[in-house]
Amino acid sequence: MSGMQYLKNRLLTILVNLMGMWTLALFLLANGNQVQAVLLIFMVWLLVLTVYLWLTYVVRKRRLNKLLRMTEQLEERYLIAEIMPLPDQADEQVFYQIMKMAEKSMLEKIGEIQRERKEYKEYIEQWIHEVKTPITAMKLLCENNRFPFTREILAELENINQYTQQALYYARSEHTEKDYFVRETDLCEVVHGAIADNKYLLRQSNMQIRIDEMESRVYTDEKWVRFILNQIISNAVKYRAEQPVLHFSAVTANNRILLSVSDNGPGIPPGDLPRIFEKGFTGQNGRSGRSGKWGKDATGIGLYLCKRLCDKLGIGLAVYSEDKGTTVELSFQMNDFVIGVQG
Repeated sequence: MSGMQYLKNRLLTILVNLMGMWTLALFLLANGNQVQAVLLIFMVWLLVLTVYLWLTYVVRKRRLNKLLRMTEQLEERYLIAEIMPLPDQADEQVFYQIMKMAEKSMLEKIGEIQRERKEYKEYIEQWIHEVKTPITAMKLLCENNRFPFTREILAELENINQYTQQALYYARSEHTEKDYFVRETDLCEVVHGAIADNKYLLRQSNMQIRIDEMESRVYTDEKWVRFILNQIISNAVKYRAEQPVLHFSAVTANNRILLSVSDNGPGIPPGDLPRIFEKGFTGQNGRSGRSGKWGKDATGIGLYLCKRLCDKLGIGLAVYSEDKGTTVELSFQMNDFVIGVQG
């Protein structure tokens, strides 16, 4: 609150006091009082008014600044009415009651939205678990009846399964702490598991797989990391080169284990790199419909979800791309215990 704004709000009080001063001065002069005495009374009145305005301004500004600091420290700022003191002035008490009513209405609305989100999330999870049954049944039928066209069906079933998994993990990504289990994990096993999840897609796309020797072990959730790798592999398969190659490697640097997944696809335009983790962003190739890392079938959810899950799990995620090829790098923190065991 500025001093000028405060004086504008007190303008009526100032005018009334000035009118009172002039009225009293004219009355005293009309009754034969000396000018010096009238000026003294005038100056005393003006001094008292100035001190009153200054003190009320200081006290009010201090109280309002304290209220602003309290509000800034709150995560849910609509709850400020719960911690602010009850005002002394009648008009401020009216606004206080209005804030209380607004807070109550907000809490009721938030509760209603949270219930709706919870019900929708539970429905999505139940639907995904239900739809997995016919997917598994169709997969078994195709595997037990080997024909040329069943290979294509199996590849499409893997694709469908990837989308259902993506929906499930998206629904759970808000509260990953309730679903993950951190334990010592062999990165090589996780990589081979992710490749097995996409074996028909990889085979159909003639993707050549190269896996460097990996002896690294990290503490993380195997299921979530495997899902992240599935998304990376899916991108590489969906928008691949004419002779596609997918390369997995792991190195240790600065007390971190870096797992890299590289392809030889068309790469990502430099202008798109800063935004690839944004939800719904498909980039230049996605908008133009060209075959590329972000081709016409891109939804902009895969890398966004990978970034969200990595942040929850404490895994670093970076993407590098030049003229051709893209490298996705997962960075796992090594604590002193893990370094001692692996040393």
